[in-house]
Amino acid sequence: MTAVGKDFLCVQSLDGTVSFFEQESFAFTRFLPNFLLPGPICYIPRTDSFITVSSSWQVESYKYQVLAVAQDADSKEDSQKVAVGKKITVDWMYNLGEPVLDVTIAPIINGSPVILVLGERSVYCLKDNGTLKFMKKLEYNPVCFYPNASGKSYFQKTSSSTWWGLKQTDNGIQWSNFKMGSQITVFSNSSESGTFQDLKGVITSLDADGHLACSYLGTDPSLLVVPTPESREINYDEQDEEMKKLQQTIRELSHSADILPKTGTQDELIIKAHVPSNLDKNSISPEDGVKDQDPMPSLTVKISLSSRSGLQNVRLLIFSPFPISANQGTFTIPYVGDDSNPSEVLVSFFMRGNSLPANLIAMATATYYLPSGSPRVIQCNIKLPLKLVCKPVAPLKNSTYKLTLDNNKSCVNLQTLFPDYITGDGAGSENAVGFRILGGPMVTLLSSKSSQRYRLQSDTFEAIWPIMEEFMDRLEKYQCQSGVKDFEWSYSSLLPLQEYFDLIETHLELRQQADRYKELLDQRAKQFRAIQRRLLTRFKDKTPAPLANLDTLLDGTYRQILKLAEGVDENQAALVRCSMGLSAATRLITTLIGVQHRLTSTESDILRASLTPDVHTDAEQGWEETVDASISHLLRTCLAKTSKDQMVNPGELEMPSEGSKLKKHITLMTDRLSKGGRLFLEGQQPGERKASGLNAVTRPPSGVSRDFADEPKKSRSSETTPTPANNKSGSVSHATNPFSQQNEEETPVISPKGPLGDLPPLTGGPQRGSNLPPLSGSNSILGNVQPGRERSKKKKKKSSPRSPSEAESVEGESNFFESSNSPEPLTVP
Repeated sequence: MTAVGKDFLCVQSLDGTVSFFEQESFAFTRFLPNFLLPGPICYIPRTDSFITVSSSWQVESYKYQVLAVAQDADSKEDSQKVAVGKKITVDWMYNLGEPVLDVTIAPIINGSPVILVLGERSVYCLKDNGTLKFMKKLEYNPVCFYPNASGKSYFQKTSSSTWWGLKQTDNGIQWSNFKMGSQITVFSNSSESGTFQDLKGVITSLDADGHLACSYLGTDPSLLVVPTPESREINYDEQDEEMKKLQQTIRELSHSADILPKTGTQDELIIKAHVPSNLDKNSISPEDGVKDQDPMPSLTVKISLSSRSGLQNVRLLIFSPFPISANQGTFTIPYVGDDSNPSEVLVSFFMRGNSLPANLIAMATATYYLPSGSPRVIQCNIKLPLKLVCKPVAPLKNSTYKLTLDNNKSCVNLQTLFPDYITGDGAGSENAVGFRILGGPMVTLLSSKSSQRYRLQSDTFEAIWPIMEEFMDRLEKYQCQSGVKDFEWSYSSLLPLQEYFDLIETHLELRQQADRYKELLDQRAKQFRAIQRRLLTRFKDKTPAPLANLDTLLDGTYRQILKLAEGVDENQAALVRCSMGLSAATRLITTLIGVQHRLTSTESDILRASLTPDVHTDAEQGWEETVDASISHLLRTCLAKTSKDQMVNPGELEMPSEGSKLKKHITLMTDRLSKGGRLFLEGQQPGERKASGLNAVTRPPSGVSRDFADEPKKSRSSETTPTPANNKSGSVSHATNPFSQQNEEETPVISPKGPLGDLPPLTGGPQRGSNLPPLSGSNSILGNVQPGRERSKKKKKKSSPRSPSEAESVEGESNFFESSNSPEPLTVP
């Protein structure tokens, strides 16, 4: 407030103290009555009074003269107990009934000012004597308001996006129909109006984060004047011809149209991953990771991000394929600059899960917003080195599974391809290199001295894939650097489908066993709650009654629940490990099919999309039903032999009871591809396959050995070991093939005892099944509590014959559930 030649200040404190200052001198202090929390306060010059809002949601008016002549008090309590002198009294009071956000005085030209009060749901207009003039309910949540007088009307801003106005008439103040929405994006907590560079009515808004925005209402005038078109005669023939050309162009571009938004080079984010050639000297791998004789290594990758125009709040996500893990998965970068000052983050990778690594490609995904507000996502693949999951060992002479690959060039020295796996302690030579997956099985790579073939062998079929993938990548890169342009692979043996089908059967059995465990766990939990209710009823009864062995039954059910919970965890761990093995075997099979039938890149993509290597354990739809539906679609479309095949309706996507149907469809697909079938989508034509160039390569005479190193010379017909009658895969042989420069003693295979009994983490030959404790019998996990009555067992279908190498792996599979029926409630003998 301002007097004649003087300025007075009023300061309200948190405890209800109102202090008055005359210029720079302190005048007096008063305590407002019934004060709890401070509220908005303003001054009316016309009545020389103060308007504030109490904690009881009442608008109160205090005269300055009343405050000045009131009795002084030392505290708030003393101010209400004044016996001599004048007390502080309220001039007038108005009850609002809702919290108040702001109070202001709105001057109206040629009229008395009014008091505008902004509540959480309404706006009130009061006269200076406390009389209500009008009240307006709001349809939104207001934040702040600012009255701006303009002639006989003024506008009020009540939120960050809505404006409304008042108009003074002869009969008083009325609402106008004026309402508009602004383009202000700042959610303001306070607003004022000002003039900037001769621009009047600039709305200044301040939000809670400290951002200040200056905006104004209205639009900028457009200075472009459209010229008057010249009148000319229309040539309909030319327009028809032009329309035909445009329609033809649209049809051509419709197949290859890019639906993604085009991004400019100035605002595009660039991600680069720098993978070092050596592992970390000090590994950060946790001690509870993979169990191995040597400590687990780790690899630190540097990821740099740069942008020419500069980006803010970039979020970087790191995805690592299981069982590889990263020390940190999420990064938030406040600002990314240009190439001269890029942002860099360090990510360390290491093996964490005790499973077979089926994929060594990690992914870095960055999400950000352009200055225009459009979201963008960019990804970068990180190829992790093989040494992160494998270590060099001495090659083995004998292995259960063997796989032979041909090519059209002479064999390359393996020391040249794998210099990091050749050590001085006999681990590796020119024609043999040994690998051991950390905590897992061994794989041996051999090269022939007299032919153009390579062999990979291991005691675990799916463990061949990581070494095979790395070997093929390194050999193709070596041939490319040597200037060879016509290098190609070939595979002439039968596909190892039987070994692949065994993995599918094991995976399906583990899925079924997981559902069985959950069903039993649910039944035992319901039984446990039912026994508890009966026991509580017996305990609440006033007349004591015998428990009838309910306490024993409760204890036995509790032990069963604990055992079943342990079985669920163990079965889930086995399912994860089996899923990773199935993923690796699927990648191996699809690669062999592509090499054997010389599929084009488009056909290979369709094959990998149908026979997908992504095996998820937590999805509602499992791998078996998804792959079966995809391959069935191929058999009904591009691989259909007759019109009858196209009439087959797809089945429901539910977990099958057995895998014979899926195995049959995979076998049909491979047979039709071998007979010249092509993979293509509807509306597309299959591309031309590359002709084989192996026939043009000079082969040694039949009398010369084409096999590996020190095999005896024999004819071509005796090179392949006879395949047993019950083994349909001719590519997997069980004969022993010694090679030169090999140690006499075979390196022992690590076979630690895993959490699932005889199922080791990754080692132990062909044992892939789970030997979980049975749910019935003398050694069951349910103890001595047995089902009330036996259920009839369903007849099992005759299973397909297994190879001799797989005979041992099925012995432990008899512990799977023998019946699909739900067991009866347990009784105590």
